[in-house]
Amino acid sequence: MRNKKKILLLLGLAAVMMLVLSGCANQYQNPKVPTGFFYGSIYKYLAIPIQKLIVWFGQLVGGSNGFGWGVIFITLIVRLILLPLMLHQTQKSTRQTEKMKAVKPQIDMIQKARANAPAAQAAQLSQMTMDVYKKNNLSMTGGIGCLPLLLQLPIFAGLYQAVQYSPQIAKQAFFGIPLGKPSIVIAIIATLFYVGQSVLSMVGIPPEQRKQMMTMMVVGPGMTLFISLVAPAALALYFLASGLMALVQQVITTYVIMPKIKVDVDRELKETPIVTVIDEEMLAKMTQSSTTTANNNGSVKGVESQATQQSNRSRNAGKQQRRPK
Repeated sequence: MRNKKKILLLLGLAAVMMLVLSGCANQYQNPKVPTGFFYGSIYKYLAIPIQKLIVWFGQLVGGSNGFGWGVIFITLIVRLILLPLMLHQTQKSTRQTEKMKAVKPQIDMIQKARANAPAAQAAQLSQMTMDVYKKNNLSMTGGIGCLPLLLQLPIFAGLYQAVQYSPQIAKQAFFGIPLGKPSIVIAIIATLFYVGQSVLSMVGIPPEQRKQMMTMMVVGPGMTLFISLVAPAALALYFLASGLMALVQQVITTYVIMPKIKVDVDRELKETPIVTVIDEEMLAKMTQSSTTTANNNGSVKGVESQATQQSNRSRNAGKQQRRPK
């Protein structure tokens, strides 16, 4: 359920992003800058400052690739601003994953029992699942979210408009690739960086959780490829630089942060053991109690049925005695 919500959120963000980008299409047929409230605000408060920043950095670097390096410079700024948040979410998610290994036997036991349980008992087992998470300080929504992507969305829209409505930037090239037109080369390279980051994020993850994360591995890079293929190369270059930095960050996370957190969690679990909400004995008693209640209900219904039948027979016998001869 948690992964499904993340996938729906990612797809929703992709739809919003494409809506924003589609509003700026056909820049050469319609060179007028947007003036409406939505697109006009994006252009005024985001696109124009980004335009100036790209031009300034491009002129500072100089050469034919200067404006492309300007896009990479913007990417570096955005990623550095988001780095503390992303590292915090990574640490939180890794800690949650390690603690989940300790409570997994209880979760599996509840899920197995709930599969064939009657409605009343299934509700009780669902409440126990929540108790397992709550009493062990675990989040049912997971430790990582889409906030970094949400914060980058305005930059995507602003960068898109900065290129679309600035002939000076749109006509520039980065190693021979026009910044104002889509580039399949940059799109593929950017996607490969995100694929590498997704694969590396699976290191040290239990096989059961890997299966749950496979869909996310496809949706993220797939969304990057789709948007990069239809957007100007400048925006795809932003994805490329972001993907490269995400890959480097994942290397640090996998081989530096994760081992440290595993040691910390192991020590924490020794000092504060996992709270047992349910075990085999408790589950057996619950199942037995449910079965007994069901049998009692069935017995009561049987007695009531027999009484009803006896009453009907007595009533019919009385009717026969009252019939005239």
